[in-house]
Amino acid sequence: MLVLLTGATGYVGSHVLSALRQRGHEVRALVHGDPGPLATAEGVTVVQGDVTRPETLSGAFEGVEAVVHLVGIIDESPRRGVTFERIHVDGTANVVAAAREAGVTRFVHMSANGARPDGVSAYQTTKWTAEEAVRAAGFEHTVVFRPSTLFGDPGPDNPEFAKRLWETLVKPFPVLPVFGDGRYELQPVHVQACAEAMAEAVTREASNGVAYGVAGRERIPYRDVLRRIARGGGIRPKPTAPVPVAMARLGVNTLGKAGLLPISPAQFEMLVEGNTCDPSAFFRDFNVESPAFDADALAYLRQYG
Repeated sequence: MLVLLTGATGYVGSHVLSALRQRGHEVRALVHGDPGPLATAEGVTVVQGDVTRPETLSGAFEGVEAVVHLVGIIDESPRRGVTFERIHVDGTANVVAAAREAGVTRFVHMSANGARPDGVSAYQTTKWTAEEAVRAAGFEHTVVFRPSTLFGDPGPDNPEFAKRLWETLVKPFPVLPVFGDGRYELQPVHVQACAEAMAEAVTREASNGVAYGVAGRERIPYRDVLRRIARGGGIRPKPTAPVPVAMARLGVNTLGKAGLLPISPAQFEMLVEGNTCDPSAFFRDFNVESPAFDADALAYLRQYG
């Protein structure tokens, strides 16, 4: 098929693009800015477009049979007009409208674990609104993926949660502050497993209408996540110091909102809520496996920080 991929230059996008090509699909990459190596990649056509500016999408979807929509953000920058509402809600609505106008029949959408109308952050609620727009569009084939915490070497230019914790917390600090008791759980899943499943979902008829919770098989308390990141980076785990949640929330909502902390208010609320789900349908329906979140799988951290 001819598949239009948004977010192709990003962390998840590079893996999805490779998985689509391995399955024989031709990829049209919608890029906002410098396409980098995609400009000369085999089987890939680059088109310029900005999901927040619908007028730039005209013609990009012509002849496309399926869309894989990945564009999203984890941090807002309101001064630059980069907000959850604009990227997740407006951007998705614009992509959906352009796809429908061009007669696209298949749409695979990357949402996020915890997406719901009563989420604890605007990240979650806008992801839910975007999902609803995709479902309401009436595509013949629609699949939604809700990844939990993705890990895997992102390269020097892309964000990834283990790399971020390694560079901003685990490596530089002698004692690691932990919000509350640190027992809230994460369920990291390797980015390659998610990407392979998304590429397969383009043509997997039995997945039509399904929203998949995507997570690893192990639920790991946050304190242990920090220990494993340390071992992955090649150092001994460091002592931790509890910070009362109320005090931490106050700091994050002031200094964090100003960009002076490595965690935003939205990320803080989602962290202390925990980030887990039931991935049984994901592993049942797709022939993928996620490596354990351990020192071996995290050894890529040693090149950073």
